[in-house]
Amino acid sequence: SEIPYASAVGSLMYAMVGSRPDLCFAVGLISRYMSKPGRQHWETVKWVMRYLKGALDSDLLFTKGEDFKVRGFCDADYATDLDRRRSVTGYVFQVGGNTISWRSGLQHIVALSTTESEYMALAEAFKEALWLKGFVSELGFKQDDVRVFSDSQSAIHLAKNGGFHERTKHIDTRLHFMRDVIEAGDVTVHKIHTSINPADFLTKCVPGQKFETCLEILKVLP
Repeated sequence: SEIPYASAVGSLMYAMVGSRPDLCFAVGLISRYMSKPGRQHWETVKWVMRYLKGALDSDLLFTKGEDFKVRGFCDADYATDLDRRRSVTGYVFQVGGNTISWRSGLQHIVALSTTESEYMALAEAFKEALWLKGFVSELGFKQDDVRVFSDSQSAIHLAKNGGFHERTKHIDTRLHFMRDVIEAGDVTVHKIHTSINPADFLTKCVPGQKFETCLEILKVLP
């Protein structure tokens, strides 16, 4: 009762929502144990605090680009939650090359395959893409389509192919709205290698060099 766990997590969450996408996965992990944290959870919070102290000079960098287009990156980590075996969805969106929207969180249901977890992450990214496209259109910046990148070839094929397959019949039909969106040309989905997918570090803890690469793509720079 003497440990300010909830207060510390709330402070980290405030920083993450406002300007620190690099804290997304860590904050999402420690916030799952708000009701009954243990010693290990508190040690993890202090570890995140130490990281933040060492990265105080790193900020989101906004520059004026020639192409004011919306593009997004999404990823999923299959069954990463050891308690309920749910997967983690992560996506990040940029406008004109500047990072403006990001999210990392547990999926609402248990995915039965890696393809399904990646497909659910792609569906969440499509929702954000459609909203951002409408928002920038109201500002006077119209674009033909929003490009969303995923490192899962199977999820991309499933989104583009409307055919029935017995291995994917368990996937919720409400996720298939992406096929109509792709057919309408509002959003297009493309393949990106995992090593340069900035959404990858929103779903898991990644090695240092890869983490630095993701931050460079997001323009989280000193």
